[in-house]
Amino acid sequence: MTAQTQQHESQLHHEPNNPVFRYWVLVGMVLIAGFSQGMLLPVLAVMLEQAGVSSSANGLNAAALYIGILLISPFIERPVRTFGYKPVIITGLLILTVSLMLFPLWQAFWFWFVLRLIVGIGDNLIHFSTQVWISTTSSKAKRGRQLAMYGLAFGMGFGLGPLMTSLLAVHEYLPFIIASASSVVAWVFILFLRNEWPDNDLGTAGQMNTLARYKKVMQLAWFAFLPSFCFGYLEASLHGNYPVYAMRTGIDLEWAAILLSSFVFGSLLTQIPLGMLSDRIGRSKVLKIIISLGLASFLTMSFAESNMWLLLGCFIFAGMLLGSLFSLAVAYMADLLPAALLPTGNVMMGVMFALGSMTGPTAGGFFIEVIGDGAIYYSISGILIVMLAGAFIFDLTTGRENKEASEAA
Repeated sequence: MTAQTQQHESQLHHEPNNPVFRYWVLVGMVLIAGFSQGMLLPVLAVMLEQAGVSSSANGLNAAALYIGILLISPFIERPVRTFGYKPVIITGLLILTVSLMLFPLWQAFWFWFVLRLIVGIGDNLIHFSTQVWISTTSSKAKRGRQLAMYGLAFGMGFGLGPLMTSLLAVHEYLPFIIASASSVVAWVFILFLRNEWPDNDLGTAGQMNTLARYKKVMQLAWFAFLPSFCFGYLEASLHGNYPVYAMRTGIDLEWAAILLSSFVFGSLLTQIPLGMLSDRIGRSKVLKIIISLGLASFLTMSFAESNMWLLLGCFIFAGMLLGSLFSLAVAYMADLLPAALLPTGNVMMGVMFALGSMTGPTAGGFFIEVIGDGAIYYSISGILIVMLAGAFIFDLTTGRENKEASEAA
């Protein structure tokens, strides 16, 4: 008898987790992870700026978090399949808590770079495990709504994080103490959950090698990963490039901050309604609608800069539409893949988000240098056009094949 079989048999002797309690605990995990990311970006940027670090080096330091996500991604699936979700989440929380407490101890560029990289690893352990756990335990009829709440929790945490910059004036340790304490609270709640494992159906995932699983996942659901890449590109480009773009085009920095906040606020308003709509009319239709309208909104922004209130309206509208890209992508992927391949699919989702987050600011900075006025809007519009084309190509090829196969079954 294998260790995996023993684990599953021992699991059967326990009562299952209460689905509602488990779900809200996992949503809480995501809020904490989002809060730590949202706190670190501006707080460390301010501290590095005050230390006289150049803007390019400051950006490189911020990229360490996404490098950490990429580094751990190839190795994250096996521990979850072997040990289950709970130990991996606890490990991620432990890494996050210890790293956050170490930041204020030594204010050195490369020390912070390594710590940020480690935070990226811890965050990805939490995100990956919670995404797969929610995806595999949600019914298809409720998956969009439940993953929308997941996206809302991350967005709220990410939005609350920057408020910690004001606490630097009180004491530079304070933001890190609060973030560490919130991770400890999350750790206490996860202890009340019983461990569970992803589906390891030997007919699919178990008998495939790693390369074969990734190939199968891409074959069945390649389009579902594009919104994840686009969301990373969009979010990192706006937060990383827009303040620079604003200074070069004469937009007041206070207005730039309001515009970026309005995008986040807009995304919080519609996460759950769009998730519920996708449960009713289908993920593919909703994705095509929000990508098309989001594209129109960003193209309009290039003509709206003379009227800041109109530009603000465009940002809110774009946030309401495109802020749900990641959660809808995860739900769509879960619709397309068999349960045994969901861990592999979620690895790909994290990789594509990290790649988009690293590509966005680089491409956006290049466009600002070359194009000037409107550059940031054209950069994001270009990615949205590619994704819209991908949606129609997927529907005409893979999507139709998947539909025919499900109808035949």
